[in-house]
Amino acid sequence: MTSVGTGDGDGGEENGRGERDESSRLWHVTLSVSGKPAPLSEVRRGLEQLAHDHPFLLTSRYADDHAEIRYWEEARDLHDAAAVALRLWGEHRSSAQLPPWEIVGLEVIDRATYHQRVAEGYGPPPAHPVGVHPY
Repeated sequence: MTSVGTGDGDGGEENGRGERDESSRLWHVTLSVSGKPAPLSEVRRGLEQLAHDHPFLLTSRYADDHAEIRYWEEARDLHDAAAVALRLWGEHRSSAQLPPWEIVGLEVIDRATYHQRVAEGYGPPPAHPVGVHPY
């Protein structure tokens, strides 16, 4: 997983020659997980550890039986961005001591679609400041 900037272009990142590398794009990912209730303090601590280990996470919202993680992913196409997102929870369950929940939802949209939705008032719920927050 990579950390990405939030510049204004929809294309890839600049290469060392000041040109755009069109082989990768930014994708806005919303990952929803759910399962048996867990103590809120443990859920929060796990999400904070995940955010610390992977600072690409923009925001997480949580309750005792579900959570939502939103972030930007840099990937060649939607398939690659979705594949990374689908591995995120399982690969970090142990290291971040996350609850044994399953993925119940995934949305991956390109940057242009994300900004269009926001401009039209149909974007994701207003984000809390970057970080981990209860619902």
